[in-house]
Amino acid sequence: MIEQNVKNLFAGIPDKNPFGENITVVAAVKLQTVESINRAIAAGIRNIGDNHVQEFRDKYDLICGNPRRHFIGHLQTNKIKYLLGRVDLYHSVDRMSLAEELSNKSGKAQITSDILLQINIGDQPTKGGFEYNDAENALKIIKSLPSLNVKGLMAMLPLSDDIQLLQKLAKDMRVLYDRLNDGNFKYLSMGMSGDWELCVEQGANTVRLGTSVFGARNYDR
Repeated sequence: MIEQNVKNLFAGIPDKNPFGENITVVAAVKLQTVESINRAIAAGIRNIGDNHVQEFRDKYDLICGNPRRHFIGHLQTNKIKYLLGRVDLYHSVDRMSLAEELSNKSGKAQITSDILLQINIGDQPTKGGFEYNDAENALKIIKSLPSLNVKGLMAMLPLSDDIQLLQKLAKDMRVLYDRLNDGNFKYLSMGMSGDWELCVEQGANTVRLGTSVFGARNYDR
């Protein structure tokens, strides 16, 4: 099933978004077995994203094929040490304290960490992220921190049946991405299995897909 899912996904996803940018598919591997992850990689997945630090640690050395490693979940500052130097891109830098601690620990390790700023585009109280109107100021401060390289923005659209609202929010994210892009941006990470097509149509160039790759999650594992 996984192999067919990956085949169908790559057959259905466009090579480029409307802005002419390549689409990066990050397979969200939350609660997936090592076997399932390795099957997805063998089928063509080149980027995988973890939500939980413990899962990342437990499975890190068992993953084959040398995929690019993304951390896409909420990150507590006291767990940065387990990811440092092992994560290629942190999608969910959602608050100043996390950026400062990641900068501090990256500097001590003599590495530079690539990050995305998470924007709370739907103004959802249950979601982290910088407010849309504060993004420019936050970016200015974080760009001044050593040992960090801001490579773009990340957002999660709210759960809603209002397609026009979702299209507007996704479009607003693209507008913000273009406005803040100083030439160093590469990733607008927006879109999951239920809304990636809408997000790509509005300019996302990175999507985080779990169900589309692995099928429905088994939360009993």
